[in-house]
Amino acid sequence: MSMAEENLLVPPKSAARQGRTSVLAAGLRWLCSVRLGVLLLCGLGLACLIGMLIVQQNVDGFENYYATLTPAQRVVYGKLGFFNIYHAWYFNALLALLSLNIILASFERFPKTWVYFSKPQVTVPLHWLRTQDASAEFEVEGTTPEVTVRVRKALGQTGFNHVRTAEKNGRMFIFAESGAWNRLGAYAVHVALLLVFLGGFLTAQLGTTGNLPLAPGESSDLIEEMAVDLDKIDRVTKRLPFQVEFTDIEQRLIKSDGSLGAGNTIDWITRFTITDETGKHDAMVQMNRPFDYRGYRFFQASYVPLGRARNIIIDVVSADGNGPTRLTIPRNGSTLLADGTKLRFSEFRGNFRIGPEDPNEDTSSYPNPAAVLQVTPPAGTVETAYAFGPLMADIPIAKKSVAGYTFRLVEFEKVGDRHILSVQRDPGATVVYIGFALLFITLVAVFFFAHQRVWVVLEEHGNGLIRIVAGGHTNRNQQSLQDKLAKLTDELRGSEVLTGVQQ
Repeated sequence: MSMAEENLLVPPKSAARQGRTSVLAAGLRWLCSVRLGVLLLCGLGLACLIGMLIVQQNVDGFENYYATLTPAQRVVYGKLGFFNIYHAWYFNALLALLSLNIILASFERFPKTWVYFSKPQVTVPLHWLRTQDASAEFEVEGTTPEVTVRVRKALGQTGFNHVRTAEKNGRMFIFAESGAWNRLGAYAVHVALLLVFLGGFLTAQLGTTGNLPLAPGESSDLIEEMAVDLDKIDRVTKRLPFQVEFTDIEQRLIKSDGSLGAGNTIDWITRFTITDETGKHDAMVQMNRPFDYRGYRFFQASYVPLGRARNIIIDVVSADGNGPTRLTIPRNGSTLLADGTKLRFSEFRGNFRIGPEDPNEDTSSYPNPAAVLQVTPPAGTVETAYAFGPLMADIPIAKKSVAGYTFRLVEFEKVGDRHILSVQRDPGATVVYIGFALLFITLVAVFFFAHQRVWVVLEEHGNGLIRIVAGGHTNRNQQSLQDKLAKLTDELRGSEVLTGVQQ
C-alpha cells in the first residue's frame, strides 16, 4: 500500500480530535438544554407525587397503611423505594442531574446576558426601531445639541436612566433603560433552586429522623425509625447525643367527660428534660410548638391510647368511720395521711378488670376507670388498694379495708399512657429556608418588574428642524412601555410639534 493510500484511509489527528470535540460539545449542549431541564423537573414532580400518594415510612400511621397493602404491592413498592422515595438513589440522581443542568445552562448563557446587560447596543437600525410596538416619529425645532439636552431631561422624567449617546451616519443616537437588573433575575432563581436542592440533599444524607415513645418517669437516648425491605418492616435504632426523660404529659380536652380521641383534643403537651455534657435542660413540646436543641427538633407525633390519669382525686375513709379525706395525687406521685401512712399512685386503668391489662386494648374512652394504690402504713409492709369509680364503687373489693382505710375515686385528669415525639435532625433546613426566601424574592422581582429600553434618534432635516425617531423594547408589560414612550414624546414635542406622533 502506498503512502498516498495510507493518507487517504487514516484520518488526520486534527480531524479525529475535532470529532471528539464535537461529540463532547453536543453532550454538553444536551446537558444544559431547556428540554432536559423540563424532563428532569417532570421526573422530580412525578417522584414527589408518588411520595404524596404513598405513605412514607417515617410518617405516623405508616404501619396501619402498610397492613392494608397486598403482598404484591409491598414487594413492588419496597423494591422501587416508594416507601422512602425522598432518599431513593434515583431521586438523588434526578436532583444531581437537574442541578448540573442549571449550572451548565447558567454558564452557557451568562456571558451573552452579561454583554447584553453591561454593553447595550446604543446604535440600532431605524427600520427596526420603526417596527417596534412602542414607537413614534415626529419633528421639532432646534439644533441637535439643544434637542439632545431636552431628550436626556425627558428620559429622566419618564423613569429611564443610564443614558448613553453615540453618533453614526450623521445621526445622534440616545439610549436609556430601566430595570436592567431584571435580566439577571433568572440567575438568582437558579441560585435559589440550587440552594433548595443542596439543603434537601444535606438533610437526606446527614439528617436523622425517628420516634421517641416515653411515659412520665422514663428516659432514653434511643429513637426508632421504620425501614422497609421489600415485603417486611424493620425497626432501625439510632442513638441521640443526649438523654431524654419525660417528666409530665398532658392532654387538653374539649369535653372533660369525653374520650382521648383527636376530635376531642385541643392540645398535647409533653414536658421533658435533656441531659448532656452541658447539664440538664428543661423542654416542652406542644402540638403546634416544637422544641429545638443542638440541631434536633422535637414534634408531637402521636400518643398511646391506653386510658391513664395525670392525677387523681380520691376520698379516703378510715376504718373507724372518720373522713372522708379528699386527696389529690399526681401520676407516679405519693402523699402522707395524718397517721403517717404513705399512699402512692401506682397505676391507672381506663378499663379495669382482674388480671393483667391488655396492652393492645384501646381504653381511651374510659369504660371502667380505676386507680391502683400502694399503701404503706408506719412500720408496716406495702399493700395494694383500689380506688374505683361509680361503676364498681359498691363491689366487695371496693369496700375492703386496706391498712385501715377504704378508697374511692372521685375525679381524674385524663391522659394517654405515653406520648410519641418525632425527633428530627435537619442539617439542610436553614439552607432550604434561605433558598425559598431568595426564590420568592427573585420571582417577584422578575415577574413584577421589567427591563425597558428606549432609543431616540435625532436627524437634521434643514430649516432648523430635527426629525426624531423613538422606539423601545421590553421583556414584559408592553403597555407600560407604550405609556412611558407617549409621555416621553409629549415632553419632547410640547408646543413645537410640526407633525403628529405615529404609534
